[in-house]
Amino acid sequence: MISRLLVANRGEIACRIMRTCRELGIVSVAVHSDIDHDARHVREADLAVALGGAKPAESYLRIDAIIEAARRSGCQAIHPGYGFLSENAEFARAIEAAGLILLGPPASAIDAMGSKSAAKALMHEAGVPLVPGYHGADQSLETFRDEASRIGYPVLLKASAGGGGKGMKVVESESELAEALASAQREARSSFGDERILVEKYLLKPLHIEIQVFADRHGGCIYLNERDCSIQRRHQKVVEEAPAPGLTPALRAAMGEAAVKAAQAIGYVGAGTVEFLLDERGDFFFMEMNTRLQVEHPVTEAITGLDLVAWQIRIAEGEPLPLGQSQVPLNGHAIEVRLYAEDPASGFLPSTGRLELYREPAAGPGRRVDSGVEQGDEVSPFYDPMLAKLIAWGETRELARRRLLQMLGETVVGGLHTNLAFLTRVIAHPAFAAAELDTDFIPQYEAQLLPTPEPLADAFWQAAADAWLATEPPIQRHGDMYSPWSRLTGWRAGLSAAQPLHLSCAGERKRIVPCADHAATAAAQYIRQGATLYLHWHHDWLAVRAVDPLADVQASLAPQGSLTAPMNGNIVRVLVQTGDEVAAGAPLVVLEAMKMEHSIRAPAAGQVREIFYAEGAMVAEGAVLIDLQSPAEAQ
Repeated sequence: MISRLLVANRGEIACRIMRTCRELGIVSVAVHSDIDHDARHVREADLAVALGGAKPAESYLRIDAIIEAARRSGCQAIHPGYGFLSENAEFARAIEAAGLILLGPPASAIDAMGSKSAAKALMHEAGVPLVPGYHGADQSLETFRDEASRIGYPVLLKASAGGGGKGMKVVESESELAEALASAQREARSSFGDERILVEKYLLKPLHIEIQVFADRHGGCIYLNERDCSIQRRHQKVVEEAPAPGLTPALRAAMGEAAVKAAQAIGYVGAGTVEFLLDERGDFFFMEMNTRLQVEHPVTEAITGLDLVAWQIRIAEGEPLPLGQSQVPLNGHAIEVRLYAEDPASGFLPSTGRLELYREPAAGPGRRVDSGVEQGDEVSPFYDPMLAKLIAWGETRELARRRLLQMLGETVVGGLHTNLAFLTRVIAHPAFAAAELDTDFIPQYEAQLLPTPEPLADAFWQAAADAWLATEPPIQRHGDMYSPWSRLTGWRAGLSAAQPLHLSCAGERKRIVPCADHAATAAAQYIRQGATLYLHWHHDWLAVRAVDPLADVQASLAPQGSLTAPMNGNIVRVLVQTGDEVAAGAPLVVLEAMKMEHSIRAPAAGQVREIFYAEGAMVAEGAVLIDLQSPAEAQ
């Protein structure tokens, strides 16, 4: 029996595993990096062990340190969560060698599916349908050119050793291949320690359907229905739901049986997910198998009533599967969204800093929130920027959708950019309501989901001014409500009492006279925290502050022509030298943040006048990276 479990992860998945541990009376042990010493998963654990460092390679990817932490804390087992070492066969072997139990499959199964190239060959032998592609050992650019030409553009480059959108690039033509391949290899090496890449035909507008499988140590294997994960951005899932809308029982059975066949072909044990692409004709193709618990497992739990982490523990203890295939429930419908600290208006760049304000939706029937943060926590540039998952269940898909919209409306985040408004627009979109889904959903409806930012309307400023006034303390506490000293607007003898406010928000400033009975105030939601007012506007929470128009404050503007870092991150490549002539749109610097690469490109043609940082440097958001001289300046 497992009485003490080490969770080799962080964030919401660590907190979620610890919740089941508490319910089963198992002592939970957290591990943490130096910057995570006071993170929520550390606070919720029964015990915690420091790993040191900040970057994943210095902390959550240190196999020796994690094994030693398990030994020192008296654990019998380790749960890897998802990401980090969850699909690392070396980690699985080290756990076994240490005499510990891994809540996951054997190393041989991870090896088999850990290399997507080898997995494709295995699935071909097992009779599971495959997307046309190249999964070979030769990783030269010439080979990829030949194979991409054979397959036909567009093609998809994928990291052979991992998932989550890391090391994944869509290549539209041969001219893009060299740069995309090099970038994919760097991301794969950084995220998984393995730079091998495979290439496949990029299917246009398919559905992304995955099957949850579970296998025990006695040869039993079943599937727990399916999930639709078609709504994605940058190949990362944004919305997941179960069951998949419109999937017939016959197709569900066919895909489920193929998934079981895939798991049995590699001697799988525990929770796993087999991912397929489903085309318009109803043909499905194997993509990959994730040999771990998925981020989106809560929607499966919602429609089955099962605790998949508890199942993992029981299987690890040697028990047989609790249910047979015919006993697997399918009740109602569940939808999940991922709340990220990122800026949709800036290409979904990660947002880092302090969560000044954070409130989750109220608990209730059909409502669930899995989160890894609390108000006051720091969001670091070193890890995935997901804050929480919001899961809604209903007897029908429409009931679940409406409930999720309600939950999104109750979510409050201040201090960071988030995708809250974007998620709300997705779930409220008529095409989503009609279940008209495919992997091209976000690009297809980009104009509605990601509207071009416009100057804040007068109605916003009026609501902000009135809310600011309503949250100001009285000038002097007074028992007489009619006393001028009780008026929030102040008073002046013989002159108009109304005084203008000077407010700032999202880089804009406005002089506005409060009007306490304005209709916009009654409809607005707002929260005041010290010198900042958070106002709910168009599904988002905007930070409003007062400014002193008489203060002589010099704005700290970057020099004209300079390129600044759009986020905190690490410079992995500098692609130019001082004196180089560059064309508009040319990549100049590659910045890595949250394990993803972002190219900083020239906004216009010019000459590189100065480079301020070298490769390997950590930079803060707004730091000047390159000074670019325009042709006009050079004359």
